[in-house]
Amino acid sequence: MEIRPARPEDYEAVVGFTRDTWADRGGSDYIPDIYHEWIAPGEAEQATLLVDMGDETPSEEVAAIAQMVMLSEYEAWAQGMRVAPDYREQGLATTLTHALFDWAREQGARRVRNMIFSWNVPSLANSRHVGFDPGMEFRWATPEPDADATPALDVSDDADAAWAFWTGCEMRTALSGLALDPVESWAVSELTRSKLHDAAADDRLFVVDDDRVSGFTYRNRTYSRELEDEGEVTWAEYAVAAWNDAETCRSLIDAVRRDAAAVGADRTRVLVPEGVQWVSDVSLARSDVAEQPTFVMEADLS
Repeated sequence: MEIRPARPEDYEAVVGFTRDTWADRGGSDYIPDIYHEWIAPGEAEQATLLVDMGDETPSEEVAAIAQMVMLSEYEAWAQGMRVAPDYREQGLATTLTHALFDWAREQGARRVRNMIFSWNVPSLANSRHVGFDPGMEFRWATPEPDADATPALDVSDDADAAWAFWTGCEMRTALSGLALDPVESWAVSELTRSKLHDAAADDRLFVVDDDRVSGFTYRNRTYSRELEDEGEVTWAEYAVAAWNDAETCRSLIDAVRRDAAAVGADRTRVLVPEGVQWVSDVSLARSDVAEQPTFVMEADLS
């Protein structure tokens, strides 16, 4: 057994055990689609490692794969852990994860996180087993874009006001200070004051400020995907939404609807903290909400 970097020539072997990862849930794995992007040289510091079980290395007998990405000077992100069915329950996930932990430490990481759907019980158990602890949980709000949506409360782009609100609000504690990462998709990292200023400079920040600041959200990015039954679909993604009352939540959701329509999005997704108060606030604002929460796990590398 050898742990080594993934190569372009490993593609077919990796696809062979990842193609049907979510077949029992009517979905497909993303790894076959992004594999070559994963291993291509780029600006991001990342390591994509696999377990080679062949008698000679490199071989075509790939048993597992996973990736680690540096999100900041001290935060790393683990993703894409897959183990071939014939090699499960042999400790390969632990061995591969610890190799990635070592790589992240060498880059200066002090915290590493991953994201797991709450229904994925085997992955939750595996994450705990290899060294991750429970982190935070969130849910996706998905309001429909609407060019005619009008927030009832005043909305500004005051980044420092948003930061002051964030540093003192209960939602920040619930989310461990995290929001969607601006570069790595499906990843979260620490929300910083500079990220809010960047959003304000690009007209992506929406602060509810009606006599007092009571909430904010900001557009993280837009992206498009080709869907089999619908053609190209564009999403507007909002890194986090935080508020302190239902009226503010309604204005934030309306600001999202209007902004999403303005950038030509067909759909949205907004990260909101899990909790009966907050999820019901979003529902009261006439927004759809994901049926289940998503969990973030974390490991201390210090």
